[in-house]
Amino acid sequence: MVAGCCNLELTFGVSVHRMWKAAACEDHVMYPKIVPEYFAGVELIGDGEAGSTKIFRFTPAAKPLSFVKDHVEVLDHASHTLRYKTIEGGFVGLTLKSITFEYRYEALSDDACSVKIKMEYDTLDDKPVGGEEVEQMKEGTARLLKAVEGYLIANPGACA
Repeated sequence: MVAGCCNLELTFGVSVHRMWKAAACEDHVMYPKIVPEYFAGVELIGDGEAGSTKIFRFTPAAKPLSFVKDHVEVLDHASHTLRYKTIEGGFVGLTLKSITFEYRYEALSDDACSVKIKMEYDTLDDKPVGGEEVEQMKEGTARLLKAVEGYLIANPGACA
């Protein structure tokens, strides 16, 4: 097993409140609506707050992934911090033993924010995750959040 970590920081042209609400609090509602080509549906177990579990089911376009089951560990509305662990599916069981994501949303102005993302993982074997795989994880996360931003810009009343 090899432990690893990667970081990503992105900026968005929408308020921290709207981005937080859409991508952290209501992701189980928004992702299938915004990116239906990849999300077939979501099952929410709990109220969406810390302690909840979200099962995201993917379309065939997301192969080799068919689903991911995430456990929400932290959903802090005051600090705009989300932390969750993938407990099943995704790359867990394929190449990773575990992976945890932490998102910190920060206001840059009334109409702009940044999101700092930290991904911590342990591999199944004694090889580190390759640079190409890390870039794929980062790119997938960035594309998803940019899709949320695009939706919020096109729909100014959404998540207001």
